[in-house]
Amino acid sequence: MNDTHRICIVMMSAAGDAVHTLPVVNALKRHRKHCHITWILQPAPATLVQGHRAVDEILLFDRSRGWRAFGDIHRTLARRTFDLVINLQVYFKAGIVTSFVRAPEKLGFDRARARDFNWLFTNRKIPPHPNQHVQDQYFEFLRALDVAVEPVEWHLGPRPDERSWQREFFATFERRAAPIIVATSKPEKDWYPERWAEVADALWHDFDLEPVLVGGRSNRELHAERLIRERARRPPRSALGSGLRKLTAILDGSAVALAPDTGPLHMAVALERPVISLMGYTNPKRTGPYRRYQDLIVDAYGDPGEDYPVSMETRSGRMARIQVRDVLDRVDRWRQRYSTSTGPKA
Repeated sequence: MNDTHRICIVMMSAAGDAVHTLPVVNALKRHRKHCHITWILQPAPATLVQGHRAVDEILLFDRSRGWRAFGDIHRTLARRTFDLVINLQVYFKAGIVTSFVRAPEKLGFDRARARDFNWLFTNRKIPPHPNQHVQDQYFEFLRALDVAVEPVEWHLGPRPDERSWQREFFATFERRAAPIIVATSKPEKDWYPERWAEVADALWHDFDLEPVLVGGRSNRELHAERLIRERARRPPRSALGSGLRKLTAILDGSAVALAPDTGPLHMAVALERPVISLMGYTNPKRTGPYRRYQDLIVDAYGDPGEDYPVSMETRSGRMARIQVRDVLDRVDRWRQRYSTSTGPKA
């Protein structure tokens, strides 16, 4: 990559994958300080990385526009040229967008892992590799370019101009905060609001923590918020709809977060905030917390004693196996192992 100056990243997925992409762009910038990095991204995760010091430009791919989104990005890319495009996604839509990028080198997944004929749109492939954590999978692209992976850095924030909001948010808290991410992008990954209500009460009464509900304002999230606040003996605070940048500040200033498999889980890891992960639908070895806090995972994906492989296979109905006691056991483990070193940073 020594002669590469203008790099285009094709990663149009949600917040979790955006978080996993940040160490890649940081490593590229470390390797060649003056390279120019353009990232094609959907509007929602774009709010998370807009203004990031390693990202020079974001081009929006607005999936809500349907097929018109492809026309929009085609017209935008027609005015640009690049030295390299890195396609970090395996799906057909990313292949189409990659085909729009004018670059002599287009790096993508090996044929075995690329789906939907995605491999047709790249002229260079990373070597075949067994399945591994999504973050390590992205690092395969760096190794293919002879770019050092370490140190793994996110630089997610909060940024200096966000600290005042963070201080204001936590000003009325008398206890350390414990954000609860109430829902995900897929109902199969969600946990039950009535069980979250029991956990919220225990956080307050048994662990001296202030539960706060976080996430977006989708219908499912609003429904979960209503049920949790109705069922809890002490209705927890709610910060739904704060947006990803303010959620970054909330997670950063908290003692411990609780989340199913969703973007804020990976945001917490990037911020070095302990997170209790509720995993059942997706494989924790592939999409769980990266390198940290594996001891805080509630693993309902595998059967007792099962040494399952890393895979993209999903398992429906497993989130129902997670009981309130399972989650509180992890909260107790957090208290024993992490609580003294995880005070609020606001």
